[in-house]
Amino acid sequence: MKKTTLVIMAAGLGSRYGGIKQLEPVGPGGEIIMDYSIYDAIEAGFNKVIFIIRKDLEQDFKEVIGDRIEKHIEVEYVFQEIDNLPDGFTKPEDRTKPWGTGQAVLSCFGVLDEPFAVINADDYYGKEAFVKVHDFLINSSENTDKYDFCMAGFVLGNTLSDNGTVTRGVCKVNNDGILMDIVETSGIEQKGDIAVAKDSKGEAIELELNSAVSMNMWGFTSDLLQELNTGFVEFLSNIQGNELKAEYLLPEVVGNLIKSGKAVVHVVRTNDKWFGVTYKEDKEMVVNSFKALVEKGMYPAKLF
Repeated sequence: MKKTTLVIMAAGLGSRYGGIKQLEPVGPGGEIIMDYSIYDAIEAGFNKVIFIIRKDLEQDFKEVIGDRIEKHIEVEYVFQEIDNLPDGFTKPEDRTKPWGTGQAVLSCFGVLDEPFAVINADDYYGKEAFVKVHDFLINSSENTDKYDFCMAGFVLGNTLSDNGTVTRGVCKVNNDGILMDIVETSGIEQKGDIAVAKDSKGEAIELELNSAVSMNMWGFTSDLLQELNTGFVEFLSNIQGNELKAEYLLPEVVGNLIKSGKAVVHVVRTNDKWFGVTYKEDKEMVVNSFKALVEKGMYPAKLF
């Protein structure tokens, strides 16, 4: 059987939430959200985990989760650092944050050569998505003239917060389930039986609650890493005037590969409810949600 790896992006600063939200306990046994993602990934058939973290968080991660998890699955760490740049580039003096999700996954360059899934550390995706992404990675053909990737497509209405607006990548999907485009859409909230948001010009728009959205859960072959490597140089060469805030974002990289005809991205739909700690007020809901899932028998009271 193919080896498959789960890559967890956990280097974010948690600016909206405050503090290191990825390490907040939310389960009845003191589990953090990543515990549930890894548990579901192991059940689905993944056999390795790579944590993308900041170097200064390494000890915390090993104490909170890594030392436990490595007893159940192969574990590796890579580091997303602001000054980890290609030859010829230097970090802007006042830059304080890493360069985005594209740079995060690029941190795996040289240590990953098998099919892999990518997720956020602070999102709960549900069991179905892990099974579908894993099955895609196992069964997808490597003998095509285009990269064969996938994305978990969540139902918009299953990803909203009661405590504020959210930003989602709203997907355009053709009749064959192929991703055509992702439109980053901000200010989304539910209003009755629809969702409202703002477009790129700040104008109000309506969205159907059953729209497919991206929650940054992807399935890739290792070919993506070379594309990220090449694209990061191009990105850094073209951000004059925006060096302090510009981000190299994974969805934009994938979107460019689609538009250039280099990649086909299959949308695997999941009806599981997403939840995460976007705002501090979300934590109580997340704790209660995991408690309910344990009571239903979907998870043991103590995972690892």
